[in-house]
Amino acid sequence: MKRIPEKGINRDKLLEMLQHFREKDLQWRSGRVLGYVYHAGSLAEEIGKAAYMEYLTENGLDPTSFPSLLQMENEVVAMSAAHVNGDSETVGSFTSGGTESILMAVKTARDYIRAQKPEITHPEMLMPSTAHAAFHKAAKYFDVEPVLVPVHGDTFKADVEATRRAITKNTILMVGSAPSYAHGVVDPISELAALAQENGILFHTDACVGGFMLPYLKRLGEPIPDFGFEVPGVTSLSMDLHKYGYTPKNASLVLYRDRALRRKQMFACANWAGYSVINGAAQSSKTGGPIAAAWAVLNFLGDEGYLKIASETMGATRKLAEGIGNMGDLELLAEPEMFMFAVKSETVNVFHVIDEMKERGWYIQPQFAFQNSPKNFHISVTMPNVEHTDELLKVLGESVEAARGIQEGESVKAILDAVAAMKPEDINEDNISDMMAMAGVAGDNLPERMADINDIMNSLSIEHRELLLIEFFNDLFTI
Repeated sequence: MKRIPEKGINRDKLLEMLQHFREKDLQWRSGRVLGYVYHAGSLAEEIGKAAYMEYLTENGLDPTSFPSLLQMENEVVAMSAAHVNGDSETVGSFTSGGTESILMAVKTARDYIRAQKPEITHPEMLMPSTAHAAFHKAAKYFDVEPVLVPVHGDTFKADVEATRRAITKNTILMVGSAPSYAHGVVDPISELAALAQENGILFHTDACVGGFMLPYLKRLGEPIPDFGFEVPGVTSLSMDLHKYGYTPKNASLVLYRDRALRRKQMFACANWAGYSVINGAAQSSKTGGPIAAAWAVLNFLGDEGYLKIASETMGATRKLAEGIGNMGDLELLAEPEMFMFAVKSETVNVFHVIDEMKERGWYIQPQFAFQNSPKNFHISVTMPNVEHTDELLKVLGESVEAARGIQEGESVKAILDAVAAMKPEDINEDNISDMMAMAGVAGDNLPERMADINDIMNSLSIEHRELLLIEFFNDLFTI
């Protein structure tokens, strides 16, 4: 087992070790990574890092001790709230990411309705089946029942009438995405929020991905539907800055229509012997770095800079979508309304296409089949990808041709046969581990090609897929 070194390691050696550690990491500055990291160029990165390091050791726990952080957070929230058509009543909080923002929105809704309608003891949250996994996490954390409503099969947008039929006396919160991550489409927020308002239900717009860029696309003439606080009935909204706001991680916002809602987000404790604790969101102690970096990058790029980024990125997205649509083997699941889309194939295994892209130095993301969405690969277009669109289409075509001749792996056949022979209730942690070992996954040793693993995952039920993921992660972190 690794132990603290007896003698300290010098600076140069430590930096050398860090460079060695990252040799297998995604090379996201290359413009060949279409997910996970959002990069607006070296100057914005430099500004963000400098501001981050300036406030690395400042603690955001107590804004009265670091009023500079309070000022920057208030300014970031104000700029962002205005960006999504908030008014003088709109308030918000800076969080560590979309997941914390969504957690806070769900917790707030639960506590707000608990005070208004104490008779609701089994609260439900109504959301399209395409809503982000963070809502499921929030439901589990805060004991709110998630009720999933199937989406339209041709557009993958929320079904308003199906949502209407799913409302019960226990519904406390409804959700829509702007856009949904998986397919890059914007739900009919105005209709959903009107339905919520009609029934006295809170409504949350998940604009973690699109909240920052959709207003710019609308200004550029794209047919973006209303999704922010200009929509009556929208009571809260989440918006990540560290995605298409291009600020360093971890930076997100949860915004509320008024202070009465935000009050239910906050936590205070004087019921112990130490200092009085008051937290605006989930975290207590936290570095001031992300707040300072977000403030700096927003001011550095400015409205004009972001508008230019939106125009160029949407142009690249349209070009990629058209090029992929013209490939006989590939098909878009839905027309993108922002910078992301999903691609399926009836003739080649998309998971092998992903592996072939990786062999050629590109990263695209697998997505498993779920309800009416078949297995596919996901592309998120960011600024570094813009100049590589022609190369991406060329390499993607080559990867499709290479994937065409690859047969299903023997391990996949064996595992799928084993799963088919088992009763669902007999699948457990032990035989899931055996399946992983058969597929070449053990501890933190990952196979170079992941198609077989992805096909196994895709074949399992949702319950068993989650079981495998937990087992995989539990083994991946070896200590």
